[in-house]
Amino acid sequence: MDEPGVWIPFSLLLAAGPLALLPPAVSGFSPSLDSDFTITLPAGLKECFYQPMPLKATLEIEYQVLDGAGLDIDFHLASPEGKTIVFEQRKSDGVHSVETEAGDYMFCFDNTFSTISEKVIFFELILDNMGEQEQEQEDWKKYVTGTDMLDMKLEDILESINSIKSRLSKSGHIQTMLRAFEARDRNIQESNFDRVNFWSMVNLGVMVVVSAIQVYMLKSLFEDKRKNRT
Repeated sequence: MDEPGVWIPFSLLLAAGPLALLPPAVSGFSPSLDSDFTITLPAGLKECFYQPMPLKATLEIEYQVLDGAGLDIDFHLASPEGKTIVFEQRKSDGVHSVETEAGDYMFCFDNTFSTISEKVIFFELILDNMGEQEQEQEDWKKYVTGTDMLDMKLEDILESINSIKSRLSKSGHIQTMLRAFEARDRNIQESNFDRVNFWSMVNLGVMVVVSAIQVYMLKSLFEDKRKNRT
């Protein structure tokens, strides 16, 4: 399926302001290892994004529908060759991880099945094995000399730093997902609150009408309909 649109570097979007939503628009994300975004997808529209990936890396996409009727969306993930990797319909959330080839991976959120309800979608990208760790290690070696005299080897230091970095990343990921769950639950509660208030007012109106009819009928039963004769 051909997706209309142009490739927009994500750095330009950051310079221009908030993420623009042009149906269907295409955006490229910076090579950050962990990025999360929240978009509003109007009814009847489809939004697509492209993520450049190197060979033998890992791309993980997690999404949730935070607000909107039904809390559902269609999701499509395609390889650089255009082959469909994941296609889901009417899902409220999903997590997908793929081993990548070199090229641009496309993923889309489709709200064309909805005619009146817009959807608020939260999604997070987690990129692993992007080839940056080896470069960081080489940068370390430029500034560290005489490692034979140290009790702890450079490799041990790097292993400890990478372990701390990984744990911090996981902690941030969990906190981000908890915030997304909280936002969705709050939207559900507010929607239920509005529904309860609406039907309470409807029931109150029905009770008032029924009470008025009952009073009228009881009053009519005790009325003397005989005519006085002289």
